[in-house]
Amino acid sequence: WVPHELNERQMENRKNTCEILLQRHERKSVLHRIVTGDEKWIYFKNPKRKKSWVNPGQPSTSTAKPDRFGKKTMLCVWWDQKGVVYHELLKPGETVNAGRYEQQMINLNHALIEKRPEWARRYGKVILQHDNAPAHKAKRVQDAIKTLGWELLSCHPPYTPDLAP
Repeated sequence: WVPHELNERQMENRKNTCEILLQRHERKSVLHRIVTGDEKWIYFKNPKRKKSWVNPGQPSTSTAKPDRFGKKTMLCVWWDQKGVVYHELLKPGETVNAGRYEQQMINLNHALIEKRPEWARRYGKVILQHDNAPAHKAKRVQDAIKTLGWELLSCHPPYTPDLAP
């Protein structure tokens, strides 16, 4: 969720975040080390709307409207600049909690070793960019990230999917 109108603090926070990332990249390229991910609900039933607003003279198209209360499953995906590194499709109705996210970090590390073997030899540690969801901020998750030797991109402000790559 991204607010339609940002207040001054939110705009300043986004500006500062972008400046920090740009300055860091200008000192030494880090884009190849960043891994990011997100979760997305996938709805089993996605009926089409019959009406939509269009400008005069433009054809009308139907759009999908998710059923918020219908059967759904969560897709969790992590990627780097080369593409998808790891994904996980949860059982219908399951969500990500601290324990599951901790295990996903371990699974992501195994996937990186398998799919990106050059990382350990050439690039050094992973820079993980994720949002500040409660499961992501849990102590056990932070401990797992530290144990893996990863760096956490901590300048990412909360609830800002617009800043995710």
